[in-house]
Amino acid sequence: MKILINTPHFKFCGGVANHFMGLEHFWTENVKYNFVGKRFKNTPWLTYLILPYDILKFLFRLLFFRPDMVMVNPSMAPKAIKRDFFYMKIARFFGFKCAVMFHGFHTESVTDMKPYIVEQLNQASVIFVLAEAFKSILEEWGVSTPIELTTTKVDDRMLDGFSLDERQGKVENILFLARVTKEKGIMLSLEVFKALSNLYPNLRYTVVGDGTDLDAAKTFVKEQAIPNVTFTGALSGKKLVEQFKQADLYLFTSYHEGMPTSVLEAMAFGLPIVSHPVGGMVDFFDARMGRAVSTFEAADFVPPISELIENQEKTKEISEFNYHYAHDHFLASMVAQRMEKIFFRYK
Repeated sequence: MKILINTPHFKFCGGVANHFMGLEHFWTENVKYNFVGKRFKNTPWLTYLILPYDILKFLFRLLFFRPDMVMVNPSMAPKAIKRDFFYMKIARFFGFKCAVMFHGFHTESVTDMKPYIVEQLNQASVIFVLAEAFKSILEEWGVSTPIELTTTKVDDRMLDGFSLDERQGKVENILFLARVTKEKGIMLSLEVFKALSNLYPNLRYTVVGDGTDLDAAKTFVKEQAIPNVTFTGALSGKKLVEQFKQADLYLFTSYHEGMPTSVLEAMAFGLPIVSHPVGGMVDFFDARMGRAVSTFEAADFVPPISELIENQEKTKEISEFNYHYAHDHFLASMVAQRMEKIFFRYK
């Protein structure tokens, strides 16, 4: 089977690009990527200049590769919706079947486009979403195209050399891994750690990531005299893997998500998770994996984290469960093969 996937360029490594970059080595079918959209940092106007080239390149891929399925990956944003549905219209005009995948699902900015979105989605062959709640929303809108659940992934290669024996249930270092923005919960997480540091003076907090609120976060730590906080900046590859290995618990405080890849990666490294369940996490997360916090109040995160710090056996048990659960459900090799089976059903 031949599959053509439109994706942003890997050098920007956003959510969609990161997802397909991680799956690249695990497809068993003939899958080709077609890069569209942004190519240049700080010069977004160049994206519009290369649009004719992108369209011609897409047509060339359609006519010479002759895919059995074309996949587009819009975000729930007006420009992205219009761009990707335009590519889908081209593909359908030439008789190719199309799949649509939504990685994020913030519908607030596209409410006035609902009739257009439904009309276009009902011309697709299959739709992929990351959460049962997202599927329900589309069905309530009137989408009749089959909707399939999928997940983001953990790159199998990240785990080379990692042993679960490293997890003995002791919590000394808490990890935050996300864009350092208020929307991702950086300020909330620092409030949580501030309270924890009063209870456990030797506890450490590692913030991995870069973002628009990094300076504000550093200033907050300094002004509040919060001890043992390390900002590493954005990391990838072996340096990122090392942070997962050195951490003992993963704190996830994002306000909005599709399916947070960092949570799945943390689970694969045997880290207990403390989080407000968002997006696709709602479909699977339970007490065997850590602790769910129903609010975004810093004080409500402290007791469940304290419980895991003080109960080493329980924390070790959670680590073992998360490690095996992630390996059974989230490895890129498995995600790719499950998607291929779905493509086969609708080609």
